[in-house]
Amino acid sequence: MNKSTFDLSLYLVTDSRNTSDEEFDRIVESAVQGGVTLVQLREKTCSSRKFYEKALRLKRILSCYQVPLIINDRLDIALAVDAEGLHIGQSDLPYSVARKLLGPDKIIGLSVETLEDVKLANSLDIDYIGVSPVFSTPTKTDTAAAVGLDGSAAINQLSVHPSVGIGGINKENVASVIESGCAGVSLVSAIMSAVNPASAASELKEIILKSKRIL
Repeated sequence: MNKSTFDLSLYLVTDSRNTSDEEFDRIVESAVQGGVTLVQLREKTCSSRKFYEKALRLKRILSCYQVPLIINDRLDIALAVDAEGLHIGQSDLPYSVARKLLGPDKIIGLSVETLEDVKLANSLDIDYIGVSPVFSTPTKTDTAAAVGLDGSAAINQLSVHPSVGIGGINKENVASVIESGCAGVSLVSAIMSAVNPASAASELKEIILKSKRIL
């Protein structure tokens, strides 16, 4: 897969709490069938072996749809399963180390929380930034205060990289996040907890595409 063609529009971040492996795989595949363009596997509590096995399964599923698999934080897992990319935060492994080990052809995203973070990110050849968090969210508690739509707009005006909005995004506010300059949005519960993940993804994708046409 050529990393230059990856699409940030509808970026699913997984949450496997309270789901079996079979249900988890079904939800993610259904979401991709509904229009998800990128999937990030995030596992903060499971063992390395479990993380690796889950990543292998997702890699097989996503490759059928030409959807990139991004691993959150764990460079070792990304390398072990030959994932298409890695997403890191400000306190994770330094970008320079990640790029050196992954090579030039892998996607690397970096979360930014302040304008200072963006200025530093502008000096790096990362592939995208995550504006984190746009709104407060119960699914991720280790982030700074929400930047809001004005903060997102300021970050996007300063950034030389495309961005994905992260945190508290749903079908009611997704259009406003795109309108603030984000190339896409990253969601967890709006898709993972939906009764019909494919339908939820399809509805979100339609809103996103409509918002981009307006812009």
